[in-house]
Amino acid sequence: MLKANVLVNFPRWKKKIKNPVKYFNKKLRKLQKFLKLKNKNYEFSVLLTNSKEMKKLNLKFRKKNKSTDVLSFPLKNVLKDNIYLGDIAISFEIIEKRSLSSDFNYEFDKMWIHGYLHLVGYDHKKDKEYKRMQKKEKLILNYLNN
Repeated sequence: MLKANVLVNFPRWKKKIKNPVKYFNKKLRKLQKFLKLKNKNYEFSVLLTNSKEMKKLNLKFRKKNKSTDVLSFPLKNVLKDNIYLGDIAISFEIIEKRSLSSDFNYEFDKMWIHGYLHLVGYDHKKDKEYKRMQKKEKLILNYLNN
């Protein structure tokens, strides 16, 4: 089973996604089928926040004094049949700005999928890794939105 603990500390999120917990549950049930996850429980947390908080997190953990769209903090804490993958933080303003030429939910899905892939070991420091991660993101995004 795949589960997300959703924390909202910026109220404008709920104007775009009425019930973030329900939204994630629906997406994760579908993702679980796509990834064919069985036997273990996988869990992660998602912080739906704003650019100001993202800037603080980025400075504290990456020493970069600027906001960003998504941050991932892989953990991989294994407790018997439960695996805690880590945490993801996402900026509302950046998603909203990108959605002006797209769709808010689509842009949001792109970000949390990107963060999730970091939690499970994907990276994009090298060109080859970037292409591999981008391909997986597109596959998952297409599956979840069809």
